[in-house]
Amino acid sequence: MGESGVFWLVVSHSLSSYLQDQASFVDALLDRLLPSAETRPATLHQAMRHSVFAGGKRLRPILCLAASEACGGTREAAGFVACAVECLHTYSLIHDDLPCMDDDDMRRGVPTCHKVYGEGIAVLAGDALQALAFELVTRTQPAARHSTGAMVAELARAAGSLHLVGGQVADLEGEGKALPLEDLTFIHEGKTAALLTASVTLGAMSADVDEEAMAALRRFGMATGLAFQIIDDILDVTQSSEKLGKSAGKDLAAEKSTFPALLGLDASRDRARELTAEARGALEVFGVRGERLRQLADHLLARDF
Repeated sequence: MGESGVFWLVVSHSLSSYLQDQASFVDALLDRLLPSAETRPATLHQAMRHSVFAGGKRLRPILCLAASEACGGTREAAGFVACAVECLHTYSLIHDDLPCMDDDDMRRGVPTCHKVYGEGIAVLAGDALQALAFELVTRTQPAARHSTGAMVAELARAAGSLHLVGGQVADLEGEGKALPLEDLTFIHEGKTAALLTASVTLGAMSADVDEEAMAALRRFGMATGLAFQIIDDILDVTQSSEKLGKSAGKDLAAEKSTFPALLGLDASRDRARELTAEARGALEVFGVRGERLRQLADHLLARDF
């Protein structure tokens, strides 16, 4: 059997088993990489672990590992960058939930970090996870085309004022306003799609991705990330808090512009489908090796269908 045939047998393994296996790999590595709950200062490390191990689906690190596989790499080589994006994502959630931001009491089905440990410790737990994320990237083995410094820069751009933090600022400033679609898209390309894109590009960089494939993964990540956010907006108005693991209806209560509010539910679903098709199309350069990423894009879309 040729290489492509062997790879297809691996890909055809059920997606649910794949998700569970990759999440278990990431959880075990995170448990090893985070300071123990007894390490001084214990309260800080308990707070970090509270949020990291609160039951997240590990979407971003799984996409990171799948992108590495699509480029011929291994999950072991991509493990540190996969954990880095999860740490950075968790930091953003801790800060996003603070009373001065979205003021949420639940995240991933458990009380938010500041509800358990207080606002000061929550801020510092987020800060520490952000710092740990960059430390983990520096521990990733450089590739021929991609230095460790280039990987650090990739994550820093996604996390900074032009993307994640900038998107959060625009989100705060947009509360109580009827934003045009262009402004809403800017917010979520920054808050959501940029880090999801960095997840796939970092995994690919660890596998020594070439320029053509890197550009394809950027297109895949941005389209998938925006589709993911549209579905999140839909679920916020169609699902219960118990189902979501966080407070439902928060966007409406905060008078935030959302895709369903601007486009309606049916048009929002259509747009999510279009973006998922764009994401799948971006993967043509990978052939059969991109199938797992295609499955993941479909899986994210199917949360509302």
